[in-house]
Amino acid sequence: MKLLFAVCLFLLPAFAQNQSTSERDAPSQPLLKAKIGSMANYQSPTTIDRLKWFTVTTAGPLSLLGVGPISSGWGTMLDKPKEYGTQWEGFGQRYGMRLTGLSTGNAMEASLGALWGEDPRYFPSPRRGFGPRSKYVIRSAFLAPRRDGQWHPAYARFVGNVGSSFLSNTWRAPSENGTGSALIRVVWGVLGDMAGNAYAEFWPDVRKKVFHH
Repeated sequence: MKLLFAVCLFLLPAFAQNQSTSERDAPSQPLLKAKIGSMANYQSPTTIDRLKWFTVTTAGPLSLLGVGPISSGWGTMLDKPKEYGTQWEGFGQRYGMRLTGLSTGNAMEASLGALWGEDPRYFPSPRRGFGPRSKYVIRSAFLAPRRDGQWHPAYARFVGNVGSSFLSNTWRAPSENGTGSALIRVVWGVLGDMAGNAYAEFWPDVRKKVFHH
């Protein structure tokens, strides 16, 4: 996860330099007060939309083939938790543990959010320029649109992150099933949301610049 975020941040400045002067200098709204009203034709997610979001964020290529192996490989290299060891078996245990926690948190967010209309999906920023888009990426980790088309605190996301971090203590190795470890996972969960948002926001532009399509 840290590597993914670092790669995104490394690639973004080069792209940002190509933004027009008017876009870069456009006034930005306060980080936690900008409204979603500028997003044209907003529609609340259907049950199918929520199921699709859960499937892609949990078992999509980026998760299974990107973040999963990187996170599990990092833990194996550092031998954390130590109970799993540094062999392929330990890598597999870390991979499965990450996937279990991720699926639990995503299921909580998708299902609980449906009760009050919280949208778990990420929408590209309506503003241009590296600064405004970066603020939007960060803000979107804490806020989410609802049926009224406006941003509200992402309570379902908070519950999913905190709930899965503490619930997973029941099946984690002894060295990482305490309160302190759970709180650290909560922080990593927030940073993970930001990294995922940054990828969704900037990668399409970077891909066009690098691969010319």
